[in-house]
Amino acid sequence: MQKPPFRFGRSMFKDAVWSLVPLFLLALCAVWAAYHFIDPAPPHRLVIMTGVEDSSYQDFAKSYKEILAEDGIELVIRQSNGALDNHQSLRDPNSDVDLGFLQDGLNEPSSDTEVEPLSLGSVSYEPLWVFYRAKQAVTKFSELSGKRIAIGREGSGTKLLALRLLEASGVNGENSKLQAVGRDEAAAQLLAGKIDAVFFIGEPDSPIVQQLAADAQVRILNLDQAGAIVRHFPYLHELHVPHGLINIAHNLPAQDITLLATTTTLAVRDSVHPALVSLLMKAMHETHSEAGLLHSANEFPSSKDVDLELSKDAEHYYKSGPPLLQRYLPFWLATLIDRAALVLIPLLAVLVPLVRAIPQIYNWRIRRRIYRWYGELSFLETRLREKPTDSEIPTMIKQLDHIEEKVQQAKLPLTFSEHTYVLKEHIDFVRRRIQKPHTN
Repeated sequence: MQKPPFRFGRSMFKDAVWSLVPLFLLALCAVWAAYHFIDPAPPHRLVIMTGVEDSSYQDFAKSYKEILAEDGIELVIRQSNGALDNHQSLRDPNSDVDLGFLQDGLNEPSSDTEVEPLSLGSVSYEPLWVFYRAKQAVTKFSELSGKRIAIGREGSGTKLLALRLLEASGVNGENSKLQAVGRDEAAAQLLAGKIDAVFFIGEPDSPIVQQLAADAQVRILNLDQAGAIVRHFPYLHELHVPHGLINIAHNLPAQDITLLATTTTLAVRDSVHPALVSLLMKAMHETHSEAGLLHSANEFPSSKDVDLELSKDAEHYYKSGPPLLQRYLPFWLATLIDRAALVLIPLLAVLVPLVRAIPQIYNWRIRRRIYRWYGELSFLETRLREKPTDSEIPTMIKQLDHIEEKVQQAKLPLTFSEHTYVLKEHIDFVRRRIQKPHTN
């Protein structure tokens, strides 16, 4: 009798494939869930609120924009009226603003419906300049009582800080004329003699500071109560400005002066992707780590002096530097590997126990096939006990031959050889009973 053509493990291959189907489906589900719900890919666009045109905030943002562009991130710069405006935009749940510059200590409490932003740290000092016109030197804020004072435009941190300091010194709208005007207009009115004093925040090398310091009719308030004021307002700093700092050639100011300063804080929404926070920290470090006129090298960026909660990602950056992968790999590749790792963790949690179960699933499929043959054989034995007629015997033999043929052609693992031989013996046993149907 010619043997049937050899089929190289077709049934075994089929059993192996069907044993792997649950593994494949669960792995697919795990990857889909991880891709959609675990650490989505960072966006390629951020929106930052700065301040008025030509402010230091604008300069900082332009520097960030260039650095982020190297990693394919677009930074959209939007002007505002100042720090309070920025804070309000960051707290507004309907705003698309991602980050903005604030002034430390000047952020008003948010309401229950607003989202409080997180801090990435302070990036620079913001000196408070008070220029005034008077014959006698002014060294205290209280000596401005009765004057016409420009305190900064609406929505600016300058106005809020000026009001706090003047109120603490007994100067208010009842005994003085306080005007909420911007720095450019305030400077023009001061030079024209229409106001007596102006509060504004700016760098020593800013055009307005240079212009007012050079005017012979204008003086800079040299604050002799700075030490006491910073005790009452802990978010403020006492700055000592050496003579000549504003302009060495013209020795401006002509003597050492003492100023107050707050710090500029870069704040973000808590929804900003952690990978982008790391890039922002890198941009902050490259922009602000060098020495400036008012600070030493590596003094900024800093996690000190913030009245907002510090971002966990920023805190990790201050302690350990940039993430390991971002130190040596391009941003897109480091982010891809990070996301892949987050996908693999839940995937392994599902696959490890399932892989262990694969041999059991495979063995169950093999046993199920053998048990099915035993079931067919048992059915024939049951019919034998019912005393089949002579006309039914050929049909039963044909059914038995069919079972035997399937067993002979089956390609089963060697571990199941014993089950196969036992099944063949049972087939022979039933065959003998069929051939002698009336024998018990």
